[in-house]
Amino acid sequence: MITPVGSGVGLATYACDPARSKGRRHPEDAAPTRNVYQRDRDRVVHSSSFRRLVYKTQVFLNHEGDLFRTRLTHSLEVAQLGRSMARSLGLSEDLVEVISLSHDLGHTPFGHAGQDALNECMISSQASGAQEGFEHNLQSLRVVDRLEQRYPAYDGLNLTFETREGILKHCSKRNAERIEQLEPHGVGHRFLQGTQPSLEAQLCNLADEIAYNTHDIDDGLRSGLIAFEDLEPLQAWMRHLQEVKQEHPGLDVRRTRYAVLRRLLSEHVYDVIRTSQQLISQSGAVTVEDVRSMRQPLVRFSDQVRSEVKEIKHFLMHALYRHERVMENMLQARQVVQDLFGFYMNHPSALPVDFQRTDEPLVRCVADYIAGMTDRFAIRDHAQRTGKQLFGLQDAAI
Repeated sequence: MITPVGSGVGLATYACDPARSKGRRHPEDAAPTRNVYQRDRDRVVHSSSFRRLVYKTQVFLNHEGDLFRTRLTHSLEVAQLGRSMARSLGLSEDLVEVISLSHDLGHTPFGHAGQDALNECMISSQASGAQEGFEHNLQSLRVVDRLEQRYPAYDGLNLTFETREGILKHCSKRNAERIEQLEPHGVGHRFLQGTQPSLEAQLCNLADEIAYNTHDIDDGLRSGLIAFEDLEPLQAWMRHLQEVKQEHPGLDVRRTRYAVLRRLLSEHVYDVIRTSQQLISQSGAVTVEDVRSMRQPLVRFSDQVRSEVKEIKHFLMHALYRHERVMENMLQARQVVQDLFGFYMNHPSALPVDFQRTDEPLVRCVADYIAGMTDRFAIRDHAQRTGKQLFGLQDAAI
């Protein structure tokens, strides 16, 4: 006989204990060797939506280089950082891992440019239901709740409440009200009450921020769009750069880059741990529900590091995300999404059978299909549907 995995060992009282999960929308028997969050993680890892993240843009399009981050590698880095911080805070590493791995499942091809274009298409459409627009966090929840179809008894992956709560990082009031109607006191409830999710969910938000700030600097330097001297206005970067130069005089540029980024990342991780430990202690929170009743998150950066993080984000927005080369690709990406949306709205029979649903508006079916595309599939499908060849790619290259 197999002994079930222990659940609450090493967890703080305010952590999400898998043995006390709020459960799944469709009840299931426990697995003999895995707790509920480990089971959630395995379902996400084996999903087709997770595999598609390897060909979805983080900042650079897939064909621009083999070593730039993708949505998949970004998610793996978030999971690694999240687990490390969760261990120090006495939180559920398994829950943090599955939230991290699934938080971007609903992202469109071409990153934020694709998301913005799809949102605009949905809002401008006159079809019924289009007014809700597109939110990638809500789409991630939609992926695990409905669009993944792997089980005979229900749609979706049937994940636990705690995982679904963490996936839904942001949500408009309109969409929260819609979720609340379908699922009273469910994952949309906190957005209407102004309260917080679990500490594990809060932690994933910061792990996400730490990961993309540091790896986008790395990718920007690697691509040549950012030079070392461009980073001089950043206080945190220069502080660590001076330390590295003093300790390792004559170090080559490549190793210097890695050393500074490693120190920057570690500083942010340790700051979150220290600050959060203090805030949790001061809050008097004892249980998960105590945490959820708070009006402000308890997992945070210190004021000083938060200021430096904002400085880094501001720098990346202007130096990298709005760089001429990136913007040129993103304009073409927007055109791909807009053209595909128009095509499928006018030719719904061209949609795969799984997306020709009659229980939802056509605009939602089209959005689901486009959001699930990888960069290269969207480029290829766009070329086939419109006869246009964008990004200077030939069919053989995609």
